[in-house]
Amino acid sequence: MPKLKTKSGVKKRFKMTASGKLKAGVAGKRHRLISHNGKYIRQNRGTKVMSEADAKIIKLWLPYGL
Repeated sequence: MPKLKTKSGVKKRFKMTASGKLKAGVAGKRHRLISHNGKYIRQNRGTKVMSEADAKIIKLWLPYGL
């Protein structure tokens, strides 16, 4: 069997934790930040662990993990 290809957009945007969960950058931090309050900006700093439903879809595009 040939090797399966990983979606190149997925390998750039997501990282795998040691327990197999997916980490991703938080949405809503690129522009129009003046209309968001300080609490929103602080809480969305860094990365977040993705929900199990979203992670299941993304793992289909990672045949061998990251």
